[in-house]
Amino acid sequence: MLRQVLSGVFLACAVLLTAASAGAAPYAAFVMDMRDGKVLYSKNADTRLHPASLTKMMTLYIAFEAIKNGEITLDTKVSISRNAAAEPPSHLGLHAGQKVRLRDLIRAAAIKSANDAATAIGEAISGSEAAFARRMNRTARALGMTRTTFRNANGLTQAGHRSTAHDMAILGRALFYHYRQYYGLFSRRKETAVGKTFHNTNRKFLAAYRGADGIKTGYTQAAGFNLVASARRGQKRIIAAEFGGRSVAQRNKKMARLLDLGFRRAPARAPIIPPPLPVYGAPKKVLVASAVKSSPRPMPRPVRQQIRPVMTVQTDPMKRAINRAVSVAVASSETESRRQRIAQPAPTPRFAIRDDGQRVVTRMSSSGGREWSIFMGAYPTRTQAEKVLLRTALEDLSSLDGALRKVVLRRGRFQAQFVGLTEGRAKRACSRLLIWRKTCQVIGPTG
Repeated sequence: MLRQVLSGVFLACAVLLTAASAGAAPYAAFVMDMRDGKVLYSKNADTRLHPASLTKMMTLYIAFEAIKNGEITLDTKVSISRNAAAEPPSHLGLHAGQKVRLRDLIRAAAIKSANDAATAIGEAISGSEAAFARRMNRTARALGMTRTTFRNANGLTQAGHRSTAHDMAILGRALFYHYRQYYGLFSRRKETAVGKTFHNTNRKFLAAYRGADGIKTGYTQAAGFNLVASARRGQKRIIAAEFGGRSVAQRNKKMARLLDLGFRRAPARAPIIPPPLPVYGAPKKVLVASAVKSSPRPMPRPVRQQIRPVMTVQTDPMKRAINRAVSVAVASSETESRRQRIAQPAPTPRFAIRDDGQRVVTRMSSSGGREWSIFMGAYPTRTQAEKVLLRTALEDLSSLDGALRKVVLRRGRFQAQFVGLTEGRAKRACSRLLIWRKTCQVIGPTG
């Protein structure tokens, strides 16, 4: 009798140990200085494992890229497919045929980690989840994620869908530098979309760790509890990736230790070296088989009038700062124009009359298409309007590059505007500003 009892106990223990061994995911960790990309700690960081919902970081990266490229807008209404609606939890509970704005799908994927929202994003951008996965892999290679292969947009377990702690830290850092305007999404504790309020899957760590401001959790039975986290203290910013945690509490505890280690090892000061933007492919080189028979003299470069902004003496510090910013923007615009129109005759400069009667150069274009503007609101003083324009321009240099800031007094209030934009650039810039909940209205040419 005793022998039978002991045998049963041993058998039960063996079953439990086998189940635990089979279900336990390997642990991997990676810590990086966000400022310059220097590696601070690594453990199994290049082992290919299941990324789970960390995958959605790439889905969101491509969504932001598509918005930037004008492929889609935040207010595009996406039709939910049967495939997306059938995705298992975590999900938003979307229905086939339902129309949902892209901005709501992005919020749900980033904060709730909704699988149906992530799949819908991929299908809206690439037409199918398989095509979107190919784009994900192309982007991963361009970012330097050498050991990652994506098979879907949400991270549910699928054969061959693997990544590493190292690669996910690279992706998190790229999100921070390339799409800083959207990064605040990852630190929101709760959000509302399609009439539903949901909480951040990472809210416990965000609340517990000082300086934490993102970025994404992930869990499946095969992957365990994964997390990519970023935190800032003083001049230091650290990002860490962790795969294979056994529980939320254990994962968060280990992540806190990883970030603490990063802050201890990171120097007080480090250069800010953003990762390069992805470059997709390269132009093919054409090989000439025969020898060159003649070498014609190149045509002389056309002489183009050098245009400089009118500089006036200002005593107000804010106006001096705005003039300096305008000078930089004009210089950048001239450099770009010199590259693009090197063989064209000099265009006729266009002028506008300022409120104080001075004539200033507003545009050097003969295309006639840069007549769109963005209205940023009306303010009681000129200084307030100038501050809004300067702050907005500095926050979003990419989409507002080349636009000029203009303040107009109308009906006793000072209207802040960005002028000299094409229709496409004005609409793209305004869509980016709206996600920050800023006042923004696109105004077309008045004739």
